[in-house]
Amino acid sequence: MRTISSITVLCIFIWWLSGCKSASEGAFDQASNIAISWELTSNFAGPNDVFEAKFYLKNNGSLTLGDSAWALFFNMAPRPLTPTPTPQLATLEHINGDWYKLSPNKGFRLAPGDSVAISYRGTESVIKETDAPLGLYFVFYDAKGEESQIVPIEKCAIVPFTRKEQLLRGPNDQDPIITASSRYNENLQVSPVAANQLQRIIPSPISVVTGQGSFSLTSSTPIHYAAGLENEANLLAQRLKELTGSEFKTKNAPPAPNTISLSTAALSVKGISKEAYKLGVSPQGVSIVGSDAAGVFYGTQSLVALIPTAALAQKSGTISLEALQIEDAPRFSFRSMHLDVGRNFQTKETILRQLDVLAFYKLNHFLFYVTEDEGWRVEIDGLPELTQVGGQRQHVKSYKDAALHPGYGSGPQAYGKGSHGSGFYTKADFIEILKYAHARHIKIIPEVNLPGHARAAIKAMEARYQRLMKEGKEKEANEYRLVDPKDESVYLSAQSYKDNVTDVTQESTYRFYEKVTDEIIKMYKEAGLSLDIFHIGGDEVAGGAWTKSPWAQDLLKKDPSIGEFHNLHAYFIRRLLPRLQKRGLQVHGWEEVGLTKTKDGALKINPEFAGKNVVPYVWNNLYDPDLGYRLANAGYPVVLCNVTNFYFDLAYNNESQEPGLYWAGFVDTRDNYTFAPYDMFKTTYTNNFGKPLVFNNVERLRPDARKNIVGVECQLWSETIKGRDMLEYYTLPKLMGFAESAWSAERPWETIADRTAREKAIQASWNIFVNTLAQKDLPRLSYLNGGYNYRIPLPGAVVENGTLKANIAYPGLRVRYTTDGSEPTDKSPEYTAPVQVTGKIKLKAFDAAGKASRTVEVK
Repeated sequence: MRTISSITVLCIFIWWLSGCKSASEGAFDQASNIAISWELTSNFAGPNDVFEAKFYLKNNGSLTLGDSAWALFFNMAPRPLTPTPTPQLATLEHINGDWYKLSPNKGFRLAPGDSVAISYRGTESVIKETDAPLGLYFVFYDAKGEESQIVPIEKCAIVPFTRKEQLLRGPNDQDPIITASSRYNENLQVSPVAANQLQRIIPSPISVVTGQGSFSLTSSTPIHYAAGLENEANLLAQRLKELTGSEFKTKNAPPAPNTISLSTAALSVKGISKEAYKLGVSPQGVSIVGSDAAGVFYGTQSLVALIPTAALAQKSGTISLEALQIEDAPRFSFRSMHLDVGRNFQTKETILRQLDVLAFYKLNHFLFYVTEDEGWRVEIDGLPELTQVGGQRQHVKSYKDAALHPGYGSGPQAYGKGSHGSGFYTKADFIEILKYAHARHIKIIPEVNLPGHARAAIKAMEARYQRLMKEGKEKEANEYRLVDPKDESVYLSAQSYKDNVTDVTQESTYRFYEKVTDEIIKMYKEAGLSLDIFHIGGDEVAGGAWTKSPWAQDLLKKDPSIGEFHNLHAYFIRRLLPRLQKRGLQVHGWEEVGLTKTKDGALKINPEFAGKNVVPYVWNNLYDPDLGYRLANAGYPVVLCNVTNFYFDLAYNNESQEPGLYWAGFVDTRDNYTFAPYDMFKTTYTNNFGKPLVFNNVERLRPDARKNIVGVECQLWSETIKGRDMLEYYTLPKLMGFAESAWSAERPWETIADRTAREKAIQASWNIFVNTLAQKDLPRLSYLNGGYNYRIPLPGAVVENGTLKANIAYPGLRVRYTTDGSEPTDKSPEYTAPVQVTGKIKLKAFDAAGKASRTVEVK
């Protein structure tokens, strides 16, 4: 959300005049102006990171707002609320998830021209503009207490975060406040390098040998391909046309001079014989030989990466490619990105664009998170409620209704303009996405999360139950029901839901899962594919679930071997696993699928599913730092998803205008790049509050268990992501750093024991990497697929004795500045050396394609 300096931005809506007229008497026909704004006042309001914030309401209209018949609803990053030290004019109430309500207390009165401030407090500090209340709307009630009108609020001003108590997360926060000056000092660690020192390709190939001469690539250069490689040839031709503006002809023919030839052969690079390739450029042409079609495809992506950025900008008819020989193969066979489309929906077109950039950086799996508490996003034959009810959010009278309430600012209306809470992929959409990914050698892994994170499914099946019961079809109504109707368990999930866990005792839950799985399998078949991996989620079941379910109580009495209620989580997996495996599916899930709970809620390794083709994805290297290694040592094949390195939804840094989450700290491109998969303690430095970590008494990965680290995955959860531009901003350039960790061979610094020597080696390689980003890979993104919305880092700057000094985190970017307070453009003066300045100094960084950073103001 953009910062708005004034707190008096008007929120225009029709107002209910409490105590003067009823809605039927026309009070809603009289327009009033109410200005609403929000301010974080302090993260130091009390012990244990208590924050205080305020709503400001100003009545610019002619009617008085009284103490009844209205409430203000909104979403905000869920935080436990705590009492304020003094009584307030209105009360803030947590309803469910991130849905909150502000109601007037007795004596509330807002007369024309008056203003009120309403304070509230909570824990788990707030430092981001993306934490501010979103999707505000008023609900007005008639004399009988029935809802009579719902009025969305178009805007709510945010008072800028400027003070220490707003910028830091309380007294425990050890991360420094970022300023233009601190950025300048940090940027002194990097320096420009010449073009011939840059990485040829991101991710780094195993071997690059420079040759003599060059090859001139023109539209008259045909693409010859061997049998079975027509897809790879056509995709290369499409990409070259996009980047050059010229048509490239493809032909099933053997290699020949002055062609790009694609073929396969028995090939092994550094002992790796899958997805491997050799790329040769000589004055006589281009040859790409792959160990398989995937290897050929990755060779074509590397060929595109060799095209000079200047040629892309000019759409040159002739491209000069330097002669060289590349041999390359992936470090990990499993290189994946996870994308959550449940919390905020992304269009099919956005997904296709994302798949393209993933393929370019040589990722080969895509974990498609299509079900969540806040949304069910794929059409399932025979269960229309899943998308009709579970695929949209809107205002409801009670969170217990068989519908989804607003979340993450989606507002009171389903499919409201500019909202991202509603939407789903039709069968045709999903099949198209599957085919598109397959053509680019990406395997899509669908995720259907149960027994937790299942609220959308639960509400949809309750709506189905109610419909069929009205039709007198009781047996059919219960066929896929997901809850015990008499369950009165009290719990709060990680995202503050009170009702997101399915019943695990009844066959209907398992029938539902099998039905959904079978329909998804059918869609894969319609796409000409076979589904062999299914992700069951299986994470974050809240403590307290099932404890007051009569059905659960009966089950524990009938089967004492289960033990306590917390063991029902593993019980669910135990019952589900054979159903999926008989369908030929390898079962993947979050780390909890390999864990079990103790009575006090602690997690421990569960050996039950080791060796049974169950693959845990481990994110928790922060609170349980050796968990991934303990699971691998126990025999589980593990995908590492380390939160400190690979969570793209965590903000790049702690600046208030930098969007994203930070519950596990901050993750930038360097964190994605600096990852030692077999000794991650070497590249995990601080906890979520910036405190240095010391790893004592941790379990190390045994040499014989290295084979159990099957791959790595980056994660993009969507709580704060509103639309394509934000999704791409969060992804790029983090994806490039992740690609280095996923594809490239072991970096020399990964095995350096001495920290000082290791850090020196990391910095040297990082310096080359960021120069490569600035000079090649970032500007290229402006030309791929019509351009991506990637992030440009802000420049650092200081003014000393009237002299401006500026620098940049990615050398090769240009810094431009103004001295009259205006916004810098690509026509503004370029900073090249210290310069005398006066006035109001503003700076921006630009890449060669003209993409700019946010503005920096230097005081």
